[in-house]
Amino acid sequence: MSATWGSSGVPVVIVEDDAVIGRQLQQALEGHGYRSRWFHTGQRALEHLRTGPCEVMLLDLGLPDSDGVDIARQVRAEFPELLIIMLTARAAEIDVIAGLDAGADDYITKPFTVTVLLARLRAHLRRHAPNDDAQLACTVLGALTIERSSRRVFVDDHELPLRAKEFDLLATLAEQTDTAVSREQLMAQVWDENWYGSTKTLDVHIAHLRSVLFAAGANAAGRMPTITTLRGHGYRLDAPPRLEPGDHEGRHPEPQ
Repeated sequence: MSATWGSSGVPVVIVEDDAVIGRQLQQALEGHGYRSRWFHTGQRALEHLRTGPCEVMLLDLGLPDSDGVDIARQVRAEFPELLIIMLTARAAEIDVIAGLDAGADDYITKPFTVTVLLARLRAHLRRHAPNDDAQLACTVLGALTIERSSRRVFVDDHELPLRAKEFDLLATLAEQTDTAVSREQLMAQVWDENWYGSTKTLDVHIAHLRSVLFAAGANAAGRMPTITTLRGHGYRLDAPPRLEPGDHEGRHPEPQ
């Protein structure tokens, strides 16, 4: 992709059909150093993503040409590293789950303040940026390898197509293997310590991460870590058992 927006700020695509909201978002972002492009339809935004650099998409769901959930699903499939934040008036839990399951990293309901949006955006971008030695570490758990510097995950020689937040969750749990990690800890470390929305986002991302690991580990019986749900507390990443010479590999466990 050609650097058509320059390099002085993070490139952001706004997808919003309301002229007032779209203009306010663009002015606020550019006033804080971001590079923004604003589109009224999902398809126009998608066409632009294929030709220009972008790190963030602010996506309304009620679009004139298509549903934002469908756009998010398509964008996530083509641009797995793109940060997608949904901005919508749909506040029902079922809508939140649908949006997150389609690939969104965050879900902010209208009305919202620009200050809150910018704070959430900064929090997400901080988590995307490698800024300490821990980011350079590589964790190996049986057949699973987590490379923090490149943000890549492998099962044996097969790379897993994880979403940004799924990688962050897996890396966070792997830092404390065989240790109970509370929901509050995970929300603070992977999302934002000041997160005030529904924590259902955590469950949706864990469920999808677990299914990806289970499918990828079909040929790695007994050599895959598993994510265990701790009712009323959080989650734990259990390392695979150490196999001694002569041991038989067991069946890969079902997702919990």
